[in-house]
Amino acid sequence: MANSKLIVIEGAQGVGKTTVTDYIRHSLSYTNLYRLCGTSDTTKSGLTKATNMYNSLITYIKSLENCSINLLFDRTFFTEEVYCRLGKKDYSFSDVFYNLLDEFAKLDFDIYYITLYLEDTNLFNTRLKRKDKALFKNSSFDINNSIKQQNEYLKLASEIKNKYPNINVYNVKTDENIDEIKKQIKNILNY
Repeated sequence: MANSKLIVIEGAQGVGKTTVTDYIRHSLSYTNLYRLCGTSDTTKSGLTKATNMYNSLITYIKSLENCSINLLFDRTFFTEEVYCRLGKKDYSFSDVFYNLLDEFAKLDFDIYYITLYLEDTNLFNTRLKRKDKALFKNSSFDINNSIKQQNEYLKLASEIKNKYPNINVYNVKTDENIDEIKKQIKNILNY
């Protein structure tokens, strides 16, 4: 029986993943935060790299089952799938993704998959212009990219919710002030 939480925060560039994951990390006891960005290899060899990396990640997570440590991820293999669906990579990740997702769903944790999103997509303009935003290869920061990403993340969240009843799937609107978002996150994670 699970005694720890496994929390994955996903969403488009500019929705507030860093802010939300930092908050959870510092407010939920015994929580380790991992920030993953995948591989920048968009060629077919990137598929092998991503497959090996994420299979190893699942093995690592499995090794921490029932250790009374919460695991919090700012992006994981869900991002790889979204970027492939959007044509940012020269390969399909779907077969690997669904195998990983099957293994992910079997992990002995209370599993939470949270997609952050902006209802007012015009807010992407302000958020993406921040000077402290890291730039990533193959993913320029602009409102159109973020809207496309957001739509795909929300679609993926719906797919997961329908297929995996043991994964607690939530979509959290981040348009509001941070205090409201923090309250919602605390209610979702029940702490």
